[in-house]
Amino acid sequence: MSQEDPPGLDLARLRAYLDEQAPGLVAGPLTGEIIEGGRSNLTYIVGDGTTRWVVRRPPLGHVLPTAHDMGREHKVISALAPTRVPVPETIALCQDTEVLGAPFYVMEFVAGKPYRSAEELTVLGPQRTKAIADKLIDTLVDLHAVDPAEVGLADFGRPEGFLERQLRRWKKQLDSSRSRDLEGVDQLHDRLARAVPVSGPPAIVHGDYRLDNVLVDSSDEIRAVLDWEMSTLGDPLTDLALLVAYAEREKVNLEVVSNVSSAPGYPTTDEVIARYAASSSRDISALNWYVGLAFFKLAVILEGIYYRFSHGQTVGAGFEQIGAAVVPLIRLGNETLKDQ
Repeated sequence: MSQEDPPGLDLARLRAYLDEQAPGLVAGPLTGEIIEGGRSNLTYIVGDGTTRWVVRRPPLGHVLPTAHDMGREHKVISALAPTRVPVPETIALCQDTEVLGAPFYVMEFVAGKPYRSAEELTVLGPQRTKAIADKLIDTLVDLHAVDPAEVGLADFGRPEGFLERQLRRWKKQLDSSRSRDLEGVDQLHDRLARAVPVSGPPAIVHGDYRLDNVLVDSSDEIRAVLDWEMSTLGDPLTDLALLVAYAEREKVNLEVVSNVSSAPGYPTTDEVIARYAASSSRDISALNWYVGLAFFKLAVILEGIYYRFSHGQTVGAGFEQIGAAVVPLIRLGNETLKDQ
C-alpha cells in the first residue's frame, strides 16, 4: 500500500476521528487504497499493519445526498448483524462532512472472493460451483425471512405501492435518456403496467443481489453480503427476479454483466427458482412479471450508460456493446410477458 492518501480519503483525519470514536482501535499509522466495489460509492481498504478495515463514502463531487446515503447502508448492515445474513461488523458512522468532505462509515474487513466470472468458478469444479450457488440462494431466503420490525428496520422503506413506484421510477429514468428508437420498450412498459401483481409480505430487499456482491471464503461459505446501496423494504421477489435476469444474460451476449451462471455446475434458472420457492414458501406464481420488470430495469440502466456515452459524457471501451444489448434485453422482457 502507498503511504499517500487515496483520492477522497484523508488518512490523518480518519486516524484522528477513529482515535476519538474508538480509542485503541488503530495501533499504528494508517495506509489505504481504493478498491473496486459498489455501484458508485467509493470503497477503501485501510490498515495499521496489523488490522484492516473498510471505509465507504460517496463519490467525489456528488451532489445528491439521497442517492449516496451512508446512513442507510450503515443502518441495514448494523441491523442484520444478529441475523443469519452474513454482514461485516460496523465500527463507526460519521455524518460530519468536515472529516473527509462527505459522510462515511467504517466496517470490518472480511476476507473472501467476489466471484465475477464463469472462468473463476470453472477451476473449482461443478460440485463446488453448485454448492456456492445454492448458498447464494439460501442466503437470499434468509434475508427475506428477517422481520424488519424485529431488527429495527420497520421504517426503512414504504412497502405499500412498491412495485408501482419501481415501474414509475424506471419509466422516468427511461424518458430522461431517450435519444433513439428502442423497439418494443413502450410495449414492455405497458405490459408491466397492465398486470402489476399484488405483493406478498414485505421484506428487506437488497436491490442488486448477485454472486459478485457477496464474499466467499476458501471453504465456499458466504462470509459477507456487500453493496447495500439499493436496499429498502419492498417486494422480495424483485431480488429473485434480478438473479434470474442476470442468469439469462447469455441470451443477449451481455459481456458487461457477470457470466457466472454459465459455469459448469451452476444451477439452471428453473433450479434457482425451485430452491428459493421451496425454502421461502413464498408464492412465485407471478414471477414472470418480476423477471420482465428486471429486464426492463437492466435495459433502462444500460440505455442510460449508452446515452451518456453517445453524448460525450462518458469515455472508455465497451460502451457501444452496452448500447447494442438494450434492444435484446427489451425483447427478452416482452418474451417473458408474452401471455400478459
